Amino acid sequence: MKKYAIYGKLSRGFRKGYRYITLIFLTLLCIFPFYLLLVNATRAHVDIQRGFSILPGKSLVMNVVNVLGNETILIVRGMLNSALVSTLTVVLSVYFSVMTAYAIHAYDFKLKKAAFHFILLVMTIPTQVSALGFVKMITAMNLKDSFVPLIIPAIVAPSCVFFMKQYMESSLPLEIIEAARIDGSGEFHTFNQIILPIMKPAVAVQAIFGFVSSWNNYFTPSLVLTKAEMKTLPLWIAYLRSADFTKFDMGQLYMMIAFSIFPVIVVYLLLSKFIVQGVTLGSVKG
Repeated sequence: MKKYAIYGKLSRGFRKGYRYITLIFLTLLCIFPFYLLLVNATRAHVDIQRGFSILPGKSLVMNVVNVLGNETILIVRGMLNSALVSTLTVVLSVYFSVMTAYAIHAYDFKLKKAAFHFILLVMTIPTQVSALGFVKMITAMNLKDSFVPLIIPAIVAPSCVFFMKQYMESSLPLEIIEAARIDGSGEFHTFNQIILPIMKPAVAVQAIFGFVSSWNNYFTPSLVLTKAEMKTLPLWIAYLRSADFTKFDMGQLYMMIAFSIFPVIVVYLLLSKFIVQGVTLGSVKG
């Protein structure tokens, strides 16, 4: 019996060690592209052309100075434009998506299922399909070189509405809403003071996804923005990438990409605690 017990402990220890090794390997595999990006951001164009290197270079300051001092690329203005568009897009799209999902979840009205299915149908239509009509419309409305076409249409986020609706079905009992109404709470007060705090984990997840999507969006801004002072960061990265080969600097390009992912990491670190809280709350309820 002792022999089998020893074998059992060894077997459990081996499986546990195997899982840890696998998780560590997958973590390193996910982090490696970011590490390689940071390494190349510290190397000069000539060094990058020579091939792969796992050690950082000595051109970090030079790349930063070249990017910030490049008069043809307004990197700081591009980051500010991207931050403004992404922040407003996330705030508006998430708020109204939660409100839409709440209306479908909490109210009974005619064509309720049809409205939800229509939202799912819109989710399947690619942006490129309506691009031509979109450009004609904003041109007729004199909204070219404006952030309005990037922010207002983004409020309609069918995938976000679907996610919020599914989260409400599992985490928002209708009894809470009924109790608030009995206590005399108005509909907007109930939504803003009771529903939104309950939805924090879902809001955090969609805020991260929405910010990353808007921050990295190249297609729509390329159709709308033509003035240099209005361009977002992805447009400037594409501009640098398509520059003349004789003037092309890989060190600057990697540094600009490093600049572009830094705000995304900051947003994730700020909102990740709400995701963890949501997972913990769900496990306790379960």
